[in-house]
Amino acid sequence: MSTITNHMPTAELQALDAAHHMHPFSANGSLGEEGARVITRANGVYLTDSEGEEILDAMAGLWCVNIGYGRDELAEVAARQMRELPYYNTFFKTTHVPAIALAAKIAELAPGDLNHVFFAAGGSEANDTNIRLVRTYWAEKGQPDKNIIISRKNAYHGSSVGSASLGGMAGMHAQGGIPIPNIHHINQPNWWAEGGDTSPEEFGLARARELEEAILELGEDRVAAFIAEPVQGAGGVIVAPDTYWPEIQRICDKYDILLIADEVICGFGRTGNWFGSETVGIKPHIMTIAKGLSSGYAPIGGSIVCDEVAEVIGGTEFNHGYTYSGHPVAAAVALENLRILEEEKIVEHVRDVAAPYLKEKWEALVDHPLVGEAKIVGMMASVALTPDKASRAKFASEPGTIGYICRDRCFANNLIMRHVGDRMIISPPLILTPAEIDEMFVRIHKSLDEAHAEIIERGLMKSAS
Repeated sequence: MSTITNHMPTAELQALDAAHHMHPFSANGSLGEEGARVITRANGVYLTDSEGEEILDAMAGLWCVNIGYGRDELAEVAARQMRELPYYNTFFKTTHVPAIALAAKIAELAPGDLNHVFFAAGGSEANDTNIRLVRTYWAEKGQPDKNIIISRKNAYHGSSVGSASLGGMAGMHAQGGIPIPNIHHINQPNWWAEGGDTSPEEFGLARARELEEAILELGEDRVAAFIAEPVQGAGGVIVAPDTYWPEIQRICDKYDILLIADEVICGFGRTGNWFGSETVGIKPHIMTIAKGLSSGYAPIGGSIVCDEVAEVIGGTEFNHGYTYSGHPVAAAVALENLRILEEEKIVEHVRDVAAPYLKEKWEALVDHPLVGEAKIVGMMASVALTPDKASRAKFASEPGTIGYICRDRCFANNLIMRHVGDRMIISPPLILTPAEIDEMFVRIHKSLDEAHAEIIERGLMKSAS
């Protein structure tokens, strides 16, 4: 049997990695010189690296390991499915039990009339599917010119050409001929960074009404859909003011445009409900899912589609699909993951235990001299780093400089806490206990203190003019 083990010294593993492995979202040349940290195993909320260091993973991998690491049940289900039916497609008038069962379970969990699932291998693929779905939907209804999709700046919807076009990340749009035509972006509801002198309530309404302004400018007969994350994740855990989402729903209803909720991060318990749409009170026509669907144990994603859209799409041959749509092993793993989430009441644990305790401790971070804002929804949270809390000032240094310093102190203290510009973010496994939250905050405070001292020492505690 061929096995993969940590059988080499770390330096040799790093050299091999640098020689052959191209990392996502990385400058691979400088990473190769520095050497990637080699993760060898994981259990619960902790990772272990090739040097034996135990790291508290406050990002749940990439927002995805909702049930925590080391659940043997998922490995056993995957092995059993591989022996029984390792692969088959669902293209040519065929189906298989794992895809049938998973689609039915997702429909049961999803709110409203979201009763149909088109599977993909991840969130990027699923959002590419959504582009095809909404444009085909309107074409089948006799409105082929109703094909513009509106999104938000600083949104993240994936990194394929289509999904990165939906997203509003300037750095991604600078490479590879993105965005594709007929994608339009409006401003994000980030009050801390962009609210100026307005109240959060006024700002939320104003930013929501940019959607209405865009519809009127582009033409009601041209706009097909609006896509948004209930909470912007990779953009920095941006939580919209309370006035924002009701106004967005009103506008989508008024102008008859499809509402797509990207639930890749927010879905499957992350916000304290099964779906973030329930937390913010919206009724989407389509939901994008991935990550927490399998807790990252197998690559799988999909689009949950409402009855009316599914009925219209079902009236034509939808010329779209992926080799791994509804992959039987991934579907079986996802089903087992959903069983664990449900039977072990992990979503209830988030709502009633972990999230309230985390919120109490997280919001107290505003007392730290480096922190200006602390936002949290369920088990995803962010702090804005600032040299001057009163004016909500940005640092004079290049954006991200301060966040990078803070992230490196976290990493040195065996805490995975991510930076987005000069915001620090977490999205820990949903199984996090109060004792583990306490341990996480010991490391957070140590890292913030060390970062603050370094920033002062380097003369960087200065406001942008």
